[in-house]
Amino acid sequence: MPDLTLGLSSFILASPFTDADMSLFDHVADMGYDLFEVCIEDPAALSAEVLAEASQRTGLPISICGAFGPDRDVSHESPANRRAGIEYLEHCIDVAAAVGSPHVAGPMYSATGKARLLPPDERAQQRNWAAESLREVADYAAARGVTLAIEPLNRFETDLVNTVDQGLELCELIDRENVGLMLDTFHMNIEEKSIGQAIRAAGEKVFHFQVSENDRGTPGSGHVPWHETFDALREIDYRGSIVVESFLPTVAEIARAVSLWRPVAPSMDALAREGLAFLRKELSS
Repeated sequence: MPDLTLGLSSFILASPFTDADMSLFDHVADMGYDLFEVCIEDPAALSAEVLAEASQRTGLPISICGAFGPDRDVSHESPANRRAGIEYLEHCIDVAAAVGSPHVAGPMYSATGKARLLPPDERAQQRNWAAESLREVADYAAARGVTLAIEPLNRFETDLVNTVDQGLELCELIDRENVGLMLDTFHMNIEEKSIGQAIRAAGEKVFHFQVSENDRGTPGSGHVPWHETFDALREIDYRGSIVVESFLPTVAEIARAVSLWRPVAPSMDALAREGLAFLRKELSS
């Protein structure tokens, strides 16, 4: 398997990540990671200039992802709410372009936590609103050399895109070459019949990849089928980044969003270090 860029999510260390947290770049570099994935939770508290300086100082490239609450819902029935979601994504794209991130990633089609049993016509309308909004965002991103990596989430966190097949359907509706998928082993372990088959089905549309154990703990400590996962990534000749993601259980808003009610590792530093060691061992075999 070609050398891959191994990264760490800022959610493991700080939430929200702000301009005051730039020393964490040094910490991530000291742990041995190749990349730092930064989530823009509060745009007012995080500037592209400060991010770029920290990246240059430490030599760590940046991956940008978004956080999608009710006020950033591009599939909302209200045009004003959809516009707010589009404007937030455009800000994320501007930051990505400024710091050299190839993409903006995340479940950008809806608000995380919006889970409703809708009739087929209402579900289709929600999907069409998402596609219409993201088509506009994709054009904005393409003009700035940025791609969109759409993340399917499990059924407890969204009602719109749970599987790779649904993600590919949304990509087809959006109909832009710079739109693909970000896949996450935590969600795939819940929703896919076979993680390997799902990865192969996505193929060249896998723009970004996140890893987390079945309980959101350290990769390699649970029952995610890692050999199957990495074999499938080899088969599709994936050459992007693999980012370790989990969440601080001490941040109430995040804990509610991802239903994380207890620590999943002895410490978040231990999760980060042991997760990296596991990835390096598995990917070198």
